[in-house]
Amino acid sequence: MTAQRIYETVADDFHRVNELITRRLSSDVPLVEKIAEHIVESGGKRLRPLLVLLTSRALGYERSDHLKLAAVIEFLHTATLLHDDVVDTSDRRRGRETANARWGNAPSVLVGDFLYSRAFQMMVELDRMSVMDVLSNATAVIAEGEVLQLMNTRNPDLTESQYMTVIHNKTAMLFEAASHSGALLADASAEQAKAMQAYGKHLGMAFQLVDDVLDYRGDADTMGKNVGDDLAEGKTTLPLIQAMARSAPEDASLIRNAIRKGGLDQLEPILTLVEDSGALDYTLDRARKEAVAANEALNALPPSNHRDAMAALTELSVSRAS
Repeated sequence: MTAQRIYETVADDFHRVNELITRRLSSDVPLVEKIAEHIVESGGKRLRPLLVLLTSRALGYERSDHLKLAAVIEFLHTATLLHDDVVDTSDRRRGRETANARWGNAPSVLVGDFLYSRAFQMMVELDRMSVMDVLSNATAVIAEGEVLQLMNTRNPDLTESQYMTVIHNKTAMLFEAASHSGALLADASAEQAKAMQAYGKHLGMAFQLVDDVLDYRGDADTMGKNVGDDLAEGKTTLPLIQAMARSAPEDASLIRNAIRKGGLDQLEPILTLVEDSGALDYTLDRARKEAVAANEALNALPPSNHRDAMAALTELSVSRAS
């Protein structure tokens, strides 16, 4: 199933979510709307809202509150992007100028706060305590993930276990919250809700692992950012952890020094090391194992086009690095 076919399974819902997002971005402060619209409309695939729609429909949900829940998830995600770009001093995202590069750090942070607040307003409107519990917990975990990543910037001693905790908290948690809350909204059984929580978690882990591979094997046109951006920011990701573990001491030392320094002075030799050491293949293998676990969780759902689309989404997430 192609990406287009996946989205077609919830095409009407997806269109209505986009309309709702536009409506709920409204503000009496023009700059708030301008910055929020800039990042919301910057070409993202809306994967996390898509998970809400697919999960709830796969469980037979027939009302309309899943549209609002999907918009909430997108606002939470967008808020984290605004804050991320300020912390990382990024000037490009999805091939476009970041909000902080165009309007400055202070407005970007404050509009991120606005989007968090708007998301919680809409959560209250849903009036589902179980959903609010999942999403409020997720926002706390995501913030912790951001702090963990910041603490470990330019730290070449980050372990694989610590790295997995960072990417779960920072990235996979919102995938997990999207599918889990979608299941709860649809009044899933306890078993199904737990399975959908696991699906989102493993999908999110696979997605981030592949992103970390693409930082060394991708290209700027498809990624919307430059190859080596993680290294330039001093981020110790799994490809670097494995490359250091698998390389000769002098090569490992080259990578360690590059992480500590940041920047791209040693990008070319490090690209060679992470490729030749098998570190990228190792990371991809970890991603594939996460994808298998994600799709095993789908066995808790009844057969449907929506379940098939969720399985296909997992496969597509991993195949990006093929």
